[in-house]
Amino acid sequence: MDAASLRALFTKPYGAPAPTAEQWRALYADDVHFQDPTQERQGLTAYLEAQEGLLQRCDDVFLEPGAVAIEANTAFIEWRMGLKIKGIEFIYPGTSRLLFNGEGKISDHRDYFDFVGPTFEPVPVVGGFVRWLYGRFVA
Repeated sequence: MDAASLRALFTKPYGAPAPTAEQWRALYADDVHFQDPTQERQGLTAYLEAQEGLLQRCDDVFLEPGAVAIEANTAFIEWRMGLKIKGIEFIYPGTSRLLFNGEGKISDHRDYFDFVGPTFEPVPVVGGFVRWLYGRFVA
């Protein structure tokens, strides 16, 4: 997989369809391991269910790629993901680390992003508390 293929995989404008199950199967190994800050899944079927679940929970989703780095069987890609849920837009900047198997398919997909800040900062009352926590413990 090259940088152009990764950029295509990590591109979905608002209003555009998500990749189909067949498109995912062409790129991901049957035994793929997936992990992000909210879940961990094993196997392509579980990965597809996670993707479908995200799309069902949201009014719309966008994904835009940033920098891509590939060395041997490892790739990193920066991205921004937007989720529209009940009229509120949540933006998550993040990075994915992908490992490729001997067939060139993704066998391990790990997403790194801050889930708490972008999710709760826009929420009245809760957002103020989250900003206070970040200021107290992170800054």
